[in-house]
Amino acid sequence: MSLPTGVPWLDADVCDTLLSTTRSVRRGLDLERPVPRAVVEDCIRLALQAPNGANRQDWRWILIRDPKRREQVAEIYRKAFHGRYGDTTAESGVLRDAGELADRLHRVPVLVLPCLQTGKPLPAGNQAGVWTSLLPAAWSYALAARSRGLGTTLTTVHLGLEAEMAELLSLPEHVHQGPLIPTAYALKTTFGPGRRRPLKEVLHVDGWQPEPVTAAGEPDR
Repeated sequence: MSLPTGVPWLDADVCDTLLSTTRSVRRGLDLERPVPRAVVEDCIRLALQAPNGANRQDWRWILIRDPKRREQVAEIYRKAFHGRYGDTTAESGVLRDAGELADRLHRVPVLVLPCLQTGKPLPAGNQAGVWTSLLPAAWSYALAARSRGLGTTLTTVHLGLEAEMAELLSLPEHVHQGPLIPTAYALKTTFGPGRRRPLKEVLHVDGWQPEPVTAAGEPDR
């Protein structure tokens, strides 16, 4: 296929690799290597290109680097985590990893907290229209971080104690917290695609069929 002259295009293989290998990194973070503020700001600058409702750009980004403040944030996070999940040291998989992250969060060099400044309370019921103005930017931040050798994970445990976190960070009224994103250099740089259900198990076409269908339009059995 020939590309139109003068139209910029991206290397699909590079983009596919970035999109399919950006993992949630909880245990494999380098807790000793500093992360320059300029690198994090570059990632946020790219995140600001994400789509958002009516281009209002109501997002606000809190960058937490001071060790004392990180410890305070981590204390609230740990309290929320263990209050919800208890002791996870005997668990396996993601829950165990999440518990280890909670216990070491104060050592992560940078914590990033994107928020939405809406000027009003969150609506009752379905809030998709609100958070689609922030979550694409949060994921763009994670992709930009991955391209720079950083590991991240989008966490929401702190929202169990959202009011305490808001008080600690002096958030104005109607500034709503999104995911907390621990950010550090990854101890490894090679990641593969995650284990996911095959497309045929999750794809419904033109409505919700009793069973997802294959590309040929026949139920997959």
